[in-house]
Amino acid sequence: MQKNSRAAFHTLGCKLNQYDTQAMLEKFRQAGYRIVPFEEEAEVYLINTCTVTGEGDRKSLQLARRIRREHPHSALILCGCLAQRKGEELLETGARLVLGTQRRGEVVTLLEKALREDTQICAVEALASAPYEPLTVSTQEERTRAVMKIQEGCENRCTYCIIPSVRGPVRSRPLQEIRDEAVRLAAAGYQEIVLTGIHLSSYGRDLPQRETLLDAVGEVQAVGGIRRIRLGSLEPTIATAAFAEALAGMDKVCPQFHLALQSGSDTVLARMARRYNMKMYREAVACLRAAFPRAALTTDILTGFPGETEEEFLETCDAVREIGFARIHVFPYSSREGTRAAQMPGQLSREEKNRRAQELIRIGHECAQRYLASWDGREAEVLLETEEEGSLLGYTPEYIRVAVPAGGKYAGGDAVRVRLCLGSGETMKGDVLGIQPRTV
Repeated sequence: MQKNSRAAFHTLGCKLNQYDTQAMLEKFRQAGYRIVPFEEEAEVYLINTCTVTGEGDRKSLQLARRIRREHPHSALILCGCLAQRKGEELLETGARLVLGTQRRGEVVTLLEKALREDTQICAVEALASAPYEPLTVSTQEERTRAVMKIQEGCENRCTYCIIPSVRGPVRSRPLQEIRDEAVRLAAAGYQEIVLTGIHLSSYGRDLPQRETLLDAVGEVQAVGGIRRIRLGSLEPTIATAAFAEALAGMDKVCPQFHLALQSGSDTVLARMARRYNMKMYREAVACLRAAFPRAALTTDILTGFPGETEEEFLETCDAVREIGFARIHVFPYSSREGTRAAQMPGQLSREEKNRRAQELIRIGHECAQRYLASWDGREAEVLLETEEEGSLLGYTPEYIRVAVPAGGKYAGGDAVRVRLCLGSGETMKGDVLGIQPRTV
């Protein structure tokens, strides 16, 4: 590639993919490439793919074909989960380079080798004994919040999930690397760190000293300049009373917890091979709320699982209402080739799965509105981020979106104390009471 060649990036899927894309973007920038928006003309286009659902596959392939059609002389890189699963097959899209979920730190070297030799390279490797890949980032698109990946892989083998086969076994980032990146991000002005992983609750089980997620949180807690620590998705089994009390003892931890549910029916959870039942889930909720009384609990629901009866579906609806989630993400079950669930009897129609998903979305919206109403008239801290239509928008530690009037003595990056009142939709209004001091 010539000096100042342009490179553009697009991410499909989860926050981990976003982190991995940013790490690869920084590799290109360090190599002298000019980073441009994905919609612009570029010499290199990188698509970080997703394969969690059939829709992820479809979007990934559709975008790859569009780029090859619209930019036939540019180099296309396909990486991520779909690339790990399909490997050589994706070379048929015309991609110069196919990477899976390893060797992403070599992305520039591998691409330039393919171009120099005028060939295509598939660098997808087996993950059975893959080490933790030491990707790092120093900046991200958002101004105040940065995602930090600290864990890779999953070994739970839930019957519906393709992720263990495309992300590999549990691998954890060493504590010193976590602290070092937190220091870099704090120096770059980020005040909130979101700790993420494929199976965050498994953090440390592969490390020599058997550190835990609490140890990782403690490393970020100790870094000056960080105001908030937000946790990614947790398994209910980790949320013991001791775990919740330890988190409550770290004042930077946000009282917003994404506690994986998937179904509110014990029989469906058993068919999914989840490692908890609803009694255990309710106990986890009670532990978190005892330590964080006004915590926002969010979750994922997978509806229309093979064999899910109307009674089992209604159990899930009742559980969502009972627990009172601040937000739920609902996904109709998507059959994944190579998983046990794909072979199970009782596959539901797309129409029925979508009907159940829409009903759960409606119930989830009602729960979200009740949670917001519980904050009406209360005070909260808001970390301001962006300006939009005469308002500055930001989030509370509970991840409530708040709009405050622009034009005051505060700006994006400031933390302000506000009195909340109900606004429109899922955005509350905030009357600014004062500006909070910067963390040191």
